[in-house]
Amino acid sequence: MKTRKGIYMATSPLMSYGIGPIVYLEGLRYKAFMDMNNQWTDGEVLAKREKDGKTLYYVHYLDCNRRLDEWIPEQKIDFSSSQSKRDTRASLSAEKVRNRNKGLPRKRKSQVKDSSSSQELSSATPRGSGSLNLLGADDIVTRVRNIEEVELGRHRIRPWYFSPYPEEFTLLPRIYLCEFCLKYLRSDTMLRSHLQKCPFRYPPGTEIYRKDRLSVFEMDGKKQKVYSQNLCLLAKLFLDHKSLYYDTEPFLFYVFTEYDSYGCHIVGYFSKEKKSAEDYNVACILVLPPYQRKGYGSLMIEFSYELSKMEGKIGTPEKPLSDLGLLSYRSYWNQTILEILVDLLEKEGEEKPQISVMDISTRTCIKKEDVLATLQLLNVIHYYKSQHIIVIDKEKIETAKRWRSQSKKKSHSSVLSKCGKFFETFSASLCLMGIRCNVLQAYHNQDADLCLWVCIRI
Repeated sequence: MKTRKGIYMATSPLMSYGIGPIVYLEGLRYKAFMDMNNQWTDGEVLAKREKDGKTLYYVHYLDCNRRLDEWIPEQKIDFSSSQSKRDTRASLSAEKVRNRNKGLPRKRKSQVKDSSSSQELSSATPRGSGSLNLLGADDIVTRVRNIEEVELGRHRIRPWYFSPYPEEFTLLPRIYLCEFCLKYLRSDTMLRSHLQKCPFRYPPGTEIYRKDRLSVFEMDGKKQKVYSQNLCLLAKLFLDHKSLYYDTEPFLFYVFTEYDSYGCHIVGYFSKEKKSAEDYNVACILVLPPYQRKGYGSLMIEFSYELSKMEGKIGTPEKPLSDLGLLSYRSYWNQTILEILVDLLEKEGEEKPQISVMDISTRTCIKKEDVLATLQLLNVIHYYKSQHIIVIDKEKIETAKRWRSQSKKKSHSSVLSKCGKFFETFSASLCLMGIRCNVLQAYHNQDADLCLWVCIRI
């Protein structure tokens, strides 16, 4: 409800646990003290609320990721340093233009670099289809994190972003989720009562993979609609650009869990469209914060490409990726493509091995644009004597060999590539696969096939 110009108020009159309704503010920018950097920085005050008789302000620190936004007391805001939103935008835009022009070379870059730049630009632009939609992303309400804390199984997690849970839950200091069906509840007592009645000890759907303590479930967003919607609400707490929560029918969900004698505990998930006109093999991907930096992100990415191989399709994740998602994908692309090039060198011996970008794409099911961008990022593609070559130094060769040895030690690597018989049990995937075509022949005949020579820099 809008009360006056630039100020919005939550409609609920409740005052639960000493937490008042959120009053949304617009266009107010001041200096704010950031505890992480231990210094004053430019911030935008987006909202305020009362908590235990104290006024707290929700601040977004400029030039910082929104997951660092936080509620801070008024003592940490310098209200005398007021700056209008228009002035701040103008100064930031001028600074960005200066920084952009500072790095521009006078001479024209090679054709490969130009194409790579255009690919990076296009990859940062949201597509027209899929589950990611930025409409309304700048709305003042959705810019304020509305859930303070989530208890999920053994973990209490601080959310990063807004998620459209019912408004009465935003007045609670913590919400409680059943880790098996993801139903959201108001108190620990209600959660314990629910767990005694909950029929699930694992996600609904079909268990399609199990290795050691890892178990993966595939579910149809149309058949398991309630669980899929609850999963999307949970995911929105940690995905900034996700804004489609309830239309789950066009998607398949792959939920990764760790299982023990008590049940299967959700680790993360990725989703994909059942039929994608733009070759998306991932719509959304998330590893929950307690399980990050344990290799689950790479495993999910590898799993998604194994599905693409079974379908006989070249795949790519839906754009834009989050900053953490982009890092994970770049790491996977770097490792996968570099290992292929080093394997080619070892097989060919002293002769000059030859491979094309389309060959790499066909072997890995990574889209050609992603392959080119990765080669450019690795700084191994060069233009020499009227042709494009790949130059790999000894350091990159050793890095690829180290990655390969590490991947063999992992319990889940190499298993995914050998689970073809297991994939045949995928109830939903089988409907999508149809007759597998000869991918090598289909892509080899395309016109835009860039030929690359591979050599070693001594």
